[in-house]
Amino acid sequence: MWAIFCSLGPMSQQCSSHNSLTSEELSRGLAVEKFDLVKKWGINTYKCTKQLISERFGRGSRTVDLELETQIELLRDTKRKYEGVLHLARALTSHFYSLVQTQRALGDAFSDLSQKSPELQDEFGYNAETQKLLCKNGETLLGAINFFVSSINTLINKTMEDTLMTVKQYETARLEFDAYRADLEELSLGPRDAATLCRMETAQQNFQSHRGKYEKLRGDVTIKLRFLQENKF
Repeated sequence: MWAIFCSLGPMSQQCSSHNSLTSEELSRGLAVEKFDLVKKWGINTYKCTKQLISERFGRGSRTVDLELETQIELLRDTKRKYEGVLHLARALTSHFYSLVQTQRALGDAFSDLSQKSPELQDEFGYNAETQKLLCKNGETLLGAINFFVSSINTLINKTMEDTLMTVKQYETARLEFDAYRADLEELSLGPRDAATLCRMETAQQNFQSHRGKYEKLRGDVTIKLRFLQENKF
């Protein structure tokens, strides 16, 4: 039995060394993967920043969809106006709620006076009933205002905001598409040696990838804008 344990000793050490090596390789692989991701992010950021600066100084060309951009600006302008309406509606709700509460308190006060002032019981009673009726109608109106506030809040902060989030993604994809298009065009004007041809092939793949992303998001934005238009926002 002792001989068996002795014979297993070196094998156990070998397994331990193998596991340790595997862990080291795994850690190295993760480090390389993270480095590649950071490298790609850095290259993409550099290209997009370069493209953005070129556009702002009028040196770089920009892909423009006039109809779509007009609709996007209209949505942003409409959202700002609706936010103003929502602000006013919330203020109205607050003031009107205070009014209804005041009418309720006034009705209770008249009701109490009608019981304690027999000589003016009819007058106070009439005023009490009037205030209670106004309060009841006010609560109905307040409920309608609250429904309006809730609906417009959903429209602004969910429906419109969801569309504008897609618009932001589309605008980022447009910038990336133009950045990689400009990169490909720049390489196309250079020498056609082996190294350049290899870079051009990579640039072409990146360009096609970002064009597909751009076109998909443009379609998504178009669909969401059409949905808002059809629902008469």
